[in-house]
Amino acid sequence: MSDVVLSVDRATKIFPGNVVALEEASLSIRRGEVHCLLGANGAGKSTLLKIIAGAHLPTSGSLTLDGVPRRFRSPLDAAQAGISMIYQELDLVPQLSAAQNMLLGRVPGRWGLVDRRRRQEIAREALARVGANFGPDAQVGALSIANQQLTAIARALTLDARLIIMDEPSAALNETELERIFAVIRALTRQGIAILYVSHRMGEIRAIGDRVTALRGGRTIETFDVAGTPERSLVEAVLGRDQALLERSPRRPARDALALGVRRLRGPHGLDIADLSVREGEIVGLSGLNGSGRTSFLRALFGDLRCEADMTLRGAPFSPRRPGDAIARGVALVPEDRKLQGLVLDSAIYRNAMLPSLRRRRLIAHPAMRRTVAPVLAGLSTRYSALEQPVRQLSGGNQQKVVFAKWVIEGSRLLLLDEPSRGLDVGAKAELYALIRGLAEQGAAIIVASSELDEIYANCDRIWVFHEGRNVRCFDPALTPRDDILKAGLVGHLVAETAS
Repeated sequence: MSDVVLSVDRATKIFPGNVVALEEASLSIRRGEVHCLLGANGAGKSTLLKIIAGAHLPTSGSLTLDGVPRRFRSPLDAAQAGISMIYQELDLVPQLSAAQNMLLGRVPGRWGLVDRRRRQEIAREALARVGANFGPDAQVGALSIANQQLTAIARALTLDARLIIMDEPSAALNETELERIFAVIRALTRQGIAILYVSHRMGEIRAIGDRVTALRGGRTIETFDVAGTPERSLVEAVLGRDQALLERSPRRPARDALALGVRRLRGPHGLDIADLSVREGEIVGLSGLNGSGRTSFLRALFGDLRCEADMTLRGAPFSPRRPGDAIARGVALVPEDRKLQGLVLDSAIYRNAMLPSLRRRRLIAHPAMRRTVAPVLAGLSTRYSALEQPVRQLSGGNQQKVVFAKWVIEGSRLLLLDEPSRGLDVGAKAELYALIRGLAEQGAAIIVASSELDEIYANCDRIWVFHEGRNVRCFDPALTPRDDILKAGLVGHLVAETAS
């Protein structure tokens, strides 16, 4: 039997309007390997995955599974052939049990009657194979994201999957949860199951991948052995040029004028922030472990979390009771989950970009809105087909630019960014931080909360470390080794003095 479980040869996909999403892309996945797929937003990754999973028919090209030519006309065709896809946004029903989710649409039984005992047995066996610490009766909506991921993987095993596609599985996981998923992946590959793993994070690819295929512009650039390939070569394959994404560059000094002054802010879950300030034109990073209070702090500044606060905004007292109060004072929040909290996905691009401004309008003139939005999106280098296009059709990086655009149009001067680069590829991250630096140079005060220390280390003027709801230490990254900041986030010692 061939070592290759799946082979895609010169697959092309052309959508209506002569839009070429994939152009003669090829991919070969071996049995029992973790094959990573890497590419910028718009490179064709999603289209290639959907062809493999049966959601799209290729315009041309071929696909073979275990050496047999196949042409999947639906996801059900692919699933029955042994290909299972786990989407970034898990397609589980939270109100149902793990067993019900795992066998939804394939319930064992006869004459219209469900064989509950058999369903439990099948689910229990699959959960045991992925090392789950919960049973088949557990309600999926009550499980952690990591355990929901395990449920989705176990569901694939009930389909006797030979190839499991995992699309950005780490997006909502912390390091401990991710390592647990990695352990499951390694166990599956030892059983001969192939994994196609999609990620933008180089560290993950290094940790779990055997080989990696890079896509650019809808084409396959090259397939690399992960262990023997330097990171710079992977970045060059994705971007098409040698670009240092995470090197500090000289920045214009922040202005003397104080934008935000937090003398004391206390709130739920132990939130207790003291003596934190941001000047006009300054980018301040917030680092720390998950649950350290970064998101709660940003929500409090945006009026989305009730707190006791002694703060000033541009010299005047500031204590927002609701988001509308903060918006009226020029404060903007780019939330961690842009799809759920930052955008109306089925609404047009121009409508999304005008959302904050609509509260002041009695009459909505759509042509005028489009004229307002178009130059702002152009200034942010946003790529789209038409302003009337639903925003869900954009790549993650371009969706994030639409979120930024609505605050630029609103004229916001204090930007609160919560995990702004989550789910973006290396190229989109570089564009995002270039945009952030540009807004700061125009005088905006910016606070960036991020789990990616390398990113804020390269782009921020100061970094505050948060620990258990407190801001425990402030660093100047131009003068401080990165590992010192990382250690402070782990240890969380309070100190009397801060570096500024």
